[in-house]
Amino acid sequence: MGGSGSGDAPGADGEMIMTTSTETTSAYAMSQAIANRVNQNTDAVTVDARPSEGTNANIGRLSRDESDISYIQNWTASKVANNEAPFEDIDFTPNQVFHLYDLAWLLASPNDGWTSVSDIQSDSRVSPTPRGSGTAEMLQHSLDYVVDDYERVSISYGNQASAMSEGRLDVGAATFINKSVEPGWVQQMKSTVGLRVLQWPDEAVSQLEDDPAIIMSDIDMSTFEGYEYAPDTLHTPTLAYNFVVRNDFSYDTLYSFLETLWAQREALQEDNALLGGLADGEFWTENAYDTLPFHPAAADFYQEKGVWSDEFEVGEE
Repeated sequence: MGGSGSGDAPGADGEMIMTTSTETTSAYAMSQAIANRVNQNTDAVTVDARPSEGTNANIGRLSRDESDISYIQNWTASKVANNEAPFEDIDFTPNQVFHLYDLAWLLASPNDGWTSVSDIQSDSRVSPTPRGSGTAEMLQHSLDYVVDDYERVSISYGNQASAMSEGRLDVGAATFINKSVEPGWVQQMKSTVGLRVLQWPDEAVSQLEDDPAIIMSDIDMSTFEGYEYAPDTLHTPTLAYNFVVRNDFSYDTLYSFLETLWAQREALQEDNALLGGLADGEFWTENAYDTLPFHPAAADFYQEKGVWSDEFEVGEE
């Protein structure tokens, strides 16, 4: 190992507070499993998994030294890199550590005959996830490539099924975790209405693929059942959730954390099936952000493990 082991660097005492999202989320459960595996298999690092309000809040926690390693997503990463609100005044550079999971977001409708996002009209009631979420900002930004206007409504995930069945919602949001797992509330929508998955038009797909703030995924819809309509392959925006630390975080502590977690990567899925992706070493650097560098300890570790790409940027401590 190399790099700084300065005694006054954040994390130099070997203690790491990890934050993801609220207590009821899959992400928080995944962080608990990660913390437990590390804590049981090394004396060099202690990880304390705590709940958080989510990605925007995590940047604030890192800034206030209330967290040491936190997950964000590519939409937030882009705003941080561009000093966009509310991140104009942060005093550090988030450095990437490892990839946790992806949420592929899709738009779906109960309306007969609808097959495309371009079917949305100015009077269509659309809830691209509830107001205030980072996902909502990303989906609204994506919608701007296709439609000029729509009626923006805000309906919680669990209430979309009833809103659709009562005719109060023309288009809602759904998600696939790691392109393969449907949350229960998505299954509820399918069982309540004839749910139709809306494809993004080819021109919009090309534009979104060129947008540095957006990650696009191709989803094989033949693996999912119960939709009234779905394209063979869905091209849709995806949020990649990656853990980041401050650029001045202790090199030695982070290296020890990664070394321990890597050794437990296959066992993680026994604790939480959604962590199964980490069994594949390539997954750790999958969907890395173009907008933020990797921490030097992570860069050195991945180079040694053969999962580094020369396209990645290394941060400065």
